Amino acid sequence: MVKRLNEFAALSFDCYGTLIDWESGLWAALQPLLARRRAPAARDATLAEFATAEARVQAETPSLPYAQVLAEVHRRLVVAWKAAPDADETRRFGESVGDWPAFPDTADALRRLKRRFRLVILSNVNHAGFARSLPKLGVAFDDVFTAEDIGSYKPDPRNFTFLIARMAEHGIAKENILHVAQSLFHDHAPANATGLTSVWIDRRAGKQGWGATAPPPEGVHWDYRFESMGAFADACDAAAS
Repeated sequence: MVKRLNEFAALSFDCYGTLIDWESGLWAALQPLLARRRAPAARDATLAEFATAEARVQAETPSLPYAQVLAEVHRRLVVAWKAAPDADETRRFGESVGDWPAFPDTADALRRLKRRFRLVILSNVNHAGFARSLPKLGVAFDDVFTAEDIGSYKPDPRNFTFLIARMAEHGIAKENILHVAQSLFHDHAPANATGLTSVWIDRRAGKQGWGATAPPPEGVHWDYRFESMGAFADACDAAAS
């Protein structure tokens, strides 16, 4: 039986896609390359190409810092789109994480949730990238765990066993962690595999395809679903009242 929302002790968050609007950020950062692409580019189709390339790079080089992952993805897209290489453009794309905007409801929702829960980041970026995003989020997180700390990228279950072990050090058992994320591929599938309860923040509700995220495996599931962080925070407030 799934617990009530107010019965959890810690909320672990995917950041990019859930709190930060990474699709808008990626689309903006890709504009210089898209301007040199020989064929017209639709947004969702372009983001799907990014998703495929990113998943491959992360699987092939799990210890590579995220800025370098993005740079390598950019290099592969340059080749795939038959554009002339531009080293400065590739570097800027790799460093673009801090330019990506937060969703409008993120900061207020996090401030409300902070009153009741331990807030934890479990992200595929590195600390330098996250540090540039943090001012947009409006709260101080109790813990920040990145791929840089763990040496692997989600959806590797090791990222989630790392989270569970670190929470245990604070006396928080696995059943008292609620993982909050948009990506069924990066987050919910490995959360399922490690026995974590999860909340799907379905930021792409009503849209076709998976955007900048690789398609999820069959059978992935979640315990709660909301279309925004604001709606999730409202439900947590209601559960506590």
